Amino acid sequence: MAKIKMKKKSTSTDMTAMCDVAFLLLTFFILTATAKVPEVLPVDTPQSTVQTKLPAENLSTLTIGKVDGKNAVFFDLQDREVRKRTLELMGEKYGVQFSDDDKEKFALMESFGVPIQSLKQIIDMKSADRNKAGQPGIPQDSLDNQLKDWVLNARRATRDINDKDLQFAIKGDSKEQYPAIKKVMDMLQDQKVNNFSLVTGLRGKNF
Repeated sequence: MAKIKMKKKSTSTDMTAMCDVAFLLLTFFILTATAKVPEVLPVDTPQSTVQTKLPAENLSTLTIGKVDGKNAVFFDLQDREVRKRTLELMGEKYGVQFSDDDKEKFALMESFGVPIQSLKQIIDMKSADRNKAGQPGIPQDSLDNQLKDWVLNARRATRDINDKDLQFAIKGDSKEQYPAIKKVMDMLQDQKVNNFSLVTGLRGKNF
C-alpha cells in the first residue's frame, strides 16, 4: 500500500505585528523619557544603602565640590516661581538689576555658583556654555556670605509663594573634606534649619 506523503507546512512566523509593537514601545519610551541635565559641578556622591527619596517639591540643593582645587558651593531651587522671587530679593539686597527676561531665564536654569554681581553674565549664556564657564562657587566668606543670603531669601520666597517651609539637601563629593560640609551645615543651623537631607548614591547590600 502506497504511503501518503504529508505536506510540510512552513515554520516561518509573520513578525509584522511584533515589529509594530516594538516600534510603538520604542517611540513611547523616547517621547516620555527625561534627558539628564548636565551638572555644572559634577560630584561623586558617597555610597549608601538608604533608599529614601528626596522631596519632589519645595527643595533646594547645595552642591559642594572642588573648583580649581578650592572648595565651592553651588545653589539650586526646584520651583520656578520661587526662583524668580528669590532672584528679586537678592537683587534688592545687593543692588543688582534683573529684567523680567533675566528672571524667566533664571527660572529655567540649572544650579549655579557665581557671585550675584556676575550672575547676569551666566544667565545670558546658553546652557552648554554655562557648564564651561568655570563658575567659582557662591561666596561664603565671613565678610561676603552670599550663600547665607541665598538660603535666607529662598526660604522667604517659598513661604510667600507656597506657604511652606523650604527643605534642603546637601550633595557633597565623596572625597570632600568634612570641614567644607560642616561649614554649610553650620550655616543652615544658624538659620534654625536643623533638618536636611544628605544626597548619596545607591549601592547593593552585602550579605
